[in-house]
Amino acid sequence: MQAKISLRLARSLKSTRTYLGVLFLAAMVSACGTNIEATYPSGDTDEMEDSGSFLDFFSFGASAKAKADGSEKTLPNPKNPALGIAVNTDLWRASLDTLRFMPIASADPIGGTIITDWYNDPGTNGERLKINVVISGLELRADALRVSIFREQNVSGRWTSTAVSSRSATQMENIILTRARDFKIARRLNP
Repeated sequence: MQAKISLRLARSLKSTRTYLGVLFLAAMVSACGTNIEATYPSGDTDEMEDSGSFLDFFSFGASAKAKADGSEKTLPNPKNPALGIAVNTDLWRASLDTLRFMPIASADPIGGTIITDWYNDPGTNGERLKINVVISGLELRADALRVSIFREQNVSGRWTSTAVSSRSATQMENIILTRARDFKIARRLNP
């Protein structure tokens, strides 16, 4: 009888040691590479004014001031990379404005990508378009914008890819660049 009890006790001790060993190992692995120190704003008003939400970039008014709760508040500088946007705001705004007729599947202001969903033009039966825009850099430059256009035609109930001329993508890039320049000029004239 005592042998049975000591055997059970040995088994339970072994399983407890295994359990504690697994917990210890999990704690050690989870602690690897973590930074437990956090940097918090010191409370200075300059730091508080510079911190904002990336959603601030979706209010693209020509005015630099906005009314919030009845009092005027200055919006953060949209070209400040510390706020998380890594692309030119004029190009971003012009791209969204140019593609407003198409359904947007994905828009990433931090990465600078806009992906539309397939668009069926009511004037053309059996044809649909999809446009991808990639913006890179903070400057308003032609090489900071790349547009890709995809076209499909409905052939016997099945969508098949059709070639799109490179001129179409270049024309779309020119439209976006012209619109971005207009936004930049309007921002300079109406600070």
